[in-house]
Amino acid sequence: MTGLDDARYLNLVTFRRDGREVATPIWFAESGDRLYAFSAGDAGKVKRLRNSSRARVAHCDVRGRLRGDWREARARIVDDTQTVDRAYGALRAKYGWQMALADGFSRLGGRYRSRAILEIEVDA
Repeated sequence: MTGLDDARYLNLVTFRRDGREVATPIWFAESGDRLYAFSAGDAGKVKRLRNSSRARVAHCDVRGRLRGDWREARARIVDDTQTVDRAYGALRAKYGWQMALADGFSRLGGRYRSRAILEIEVDA
């Protein structure tokens, strides 16, 4: 357990090639010792994670204002069916109707299949 399971939002920092940080508030869910999130496949954070798995996370509010301390982490894009299913299961269990609504709008807009699933491993 990461100790973040009660948080509603997570501030995810990814790093540009020049080392500058970019923070983004995201929905996330915990499954086992990993955190899972989703994003548009062409989002900046996904592009940055393709270059480096280095990340930092902290509990935050919907606007990204910190509610907890930063923790070092590693994040990667996953595409194997079993992990993707586990991620969506955890997200749907946590966010319920909100996740169903987000999924529905993504399907209507044709963006559901281009989503990226992020797996985040937080350092102890």
